[in-house]
Amino acid sequence: MTPDQVFKALGDPTRTRILDLLYEANGQTLGQLCSQLEMTRQAATQHLGILEGANLVSVVWRGREKLYYINPVPLHEVYERWVRKFERKRLGLLHQLKKEIESD
Repeated sequence: MTPDQVFKALGDPTRTRILDLLYEANGQTLGQLCSQLEMTRQAATQHLGILEGANLVSVVWRGREKLYYINPVPLHEVYERWVRKFERKRLGLLHQLKKEIESD
């Protein structure tokens, strides 16, 4: 897993939606995810493959079913390398300012 793979995986709204779904209810099957994504199994499988390649999702077999689980470790590594070095307070103030400007 490389940082580029993580950023590529996170750069697609469908894949971030999959991660959101797994955050809400970890350990879902492909069928469960497809029903919430309104897409074919083949399309969802391709997205899950990219997430697996970036190590953002892990798979556990339960009998004949694959259960998908979110793996937060690569996200934490991205945070540590790219976000943490910026001061939280400054980022918070900038985010608040952005929201205020956009609400006007």
